[in-house]
Amino acid sequence: MKKSPTTQNPGSHYNRSDQLQDKSIVIPATLINLAETFEKKEHSWFITSHVPTDLTIQVQEITFNVHKYPLVAKCGYIGQMEIQPSISKFGNDLKLENFPGGPETFEMILKFCYGLPVDLNPNNIAQLRCASEYLEMTEELEAGNLISKTEAFLTLVVLSSWKDTITVLKSCETLSPWAENLQIVRRCCDSIAWKATRENTNADTDGQKQWWFREVATFRIDHYMRVISAIKAKNTRPEFIGKCVMHYAERWLPGMDVEFEGLRGYGVGRNDLQFSILGNRKEEGGSGHSQGQKAIIESLLSVLPPQKEAVPCKFLLQMLKMALMYSASPALISELEKRVGMMLEEATVNDLLIPSYNSADQGKLVKLPDERTMHDIDVVQRIVEYFLMHEHQQQEKTGKTNASKLLDNYLAEIAGDPNLSITKFQVLAELLPENDRACDDGLYRAIDTYLKTHPSLPEHDRRRLCRIMNCEKLSLDACMHAAQNDRLPMKTIVQVLFSEQVKMRTAMQGKESAPIGNDSEQEGNHSSTDEEIKNLKAELVKVKTRMAELQSDYSELQQEYEKMNNRQKSVSSWSSGWRKIKKSFHTKSEANEAEEGEERHNSIGRRINSRQRSSMS
Repeated sequence: MKKSPTTQNPGSHYNRSDQLQDKSIVIPATLINLAETFEKKEHSWFITSHVPTDLTIQVQEITFNVHKYPLVAKCGYIGQMEIQPSISKFGNDLKLENFPGGPETFEMILKFCYGLPVDLNPNNIAQLRCASEYLEMTEELEAGNLISKTEAFLTLVVLSSWKDTITVLKSCETLSPWAENLQIVRRCCDSIAWKATRENTNADTDGQKQWWFREVATFRIDHYMRVISAIKAKNTRPEFIGKCVMHYAERWLPGMDVEFEGLRGYGVGRNDLQFSILGNRKEEGGSGHSQGQKAIIESLLSVLPPQKEAVPCKFLLQMLKMALMYSASPALISELEKRVGMMLEEATVNDLLIPSYNSADQGKLVKLPDERTMHDIDVVQRIVEYFLMHEHQQQEKTGKTNASKLLDNYLAEIAGDPNLSITKFQVLAELLPENDRACDDGLYRAIDTYLKTHPSLPEHDRRRLCRIMNCEKLSLDACMHAAQNDRLPMKTIVQVLFSEQVKMRTAMQGKESAPIGNDSEQEGNHSSTDEEIKNLKAELVKVKTRMAELQSDYSELQQEYEKMNNRQKSVSSWSSGWRKIKKSFHTKSEANEAEEGEERHNSIGRRINSRQRSSMS
């Protein structure tokens, strides 16, 4: 066993470069104050002292030139290491791999070992606690060593304070796995959860909650999940958990608040239409990598409380768009669609405008191919189906009125997409039972928009599309618009005119049965009646004009057929085609339409004469 260094000639021992084999070395008291100052030159630290240094320790790219025995006295790890002779002029070399806290923390460790003052605070306590554990600075070597001091500071000072606990947990993000193994993360998460649930019971702490939400939203996702899981374990109200999740999503998921304004982008041309998927980063340090974003999305969705009051429908749809964008788990996406379906009546049209994404779209600026629709229609279809299923199970009809208006407005929005097929439009329009629509004005607007966007749509497709709509459920204003709409098939216009006639008759009967008021009211009624008569006359003129046009078209078609028949009597295909045309324009049906038009003409004329006589009287 080597002899202990003597106090008479301490410098002679520090000039030796032999290997350290014995921990039980008596350190002379005069060596405690060897360090006068610390000085940094380029990538090396030097200790200014009257005694030469005999040990170099490398931490990352920084080299520390120190005395061996002050460190051995307090660091069991260094005492157990075989320090290799160095070719440098400083004697011995030691490299500390993966040292927690890096060179900055090791500098504070050196100050502690040399007896210089070290300031313990929430910003450095986790690093010092992990570093002291790495170096085995236990009480066995010296009473009041760094492990016990940092542990006491954590327990008595940090964990009793909101801000200090959050600061320490934030600093643990760079200290894996030491912070986990020493239970620093667990203790901080439990402390935050306990304080959060206590504050949640106090109705006057909304300002405190907002501050806490913002601070917790700065955590890395794994630490954030630990905090939320600890809070959920204490039976915290679901809306409180929901607000926490919403704050975190707003910070770490760029594009959450982006709303797609329908098809207004089509003005610049289909091939120029692009979506900015990610947009600008909101915060420094936010992850732009698609896998990182996907992990955040899936983690937040997994921790969302199942109760409807936890988060609004708008947030669920925002998360659904992000989940689709980054190809999250299909099971999570399906669960999101079901949850949105249960709250569909709370959504808006812009909420449902979900862009179409490919798996290759993640995190990129994407140009949509010509054959793809701008919006993901299939997702909305599944949401509506989940809504109807939920309403049927609950035997409720309270949300169906709002849902029907929402769906009709959505149809009107997507109808401007030139790539939207008539089949997709029809399937989505017919999802709701006919009885669920109190009025078909919204549906008529959607159909008219589709016809306007697809001017080359064949006549049979136009009739197929208009059969979705019930003309009897159109308002009087919608009927008047439809009666003059050249995009509608003739059969639909006739139905609209008949429906309009019935509505106007009902409105007139209601006015006639109303009690007679004073003179000013009678003058008002008289003026209103004159206006209605003028409208009826104008309508009659339009009906006669359209009937004449129809008769003219039929005559031209018949003449063309006769010419073709004379030239190509032997061509059976033309004969077969004409039989179909002739069947659709049969003389009998035309006669019936003419008689029906004449009857409406006579009926309207009788009502005009009647109203004129009534107004004159």
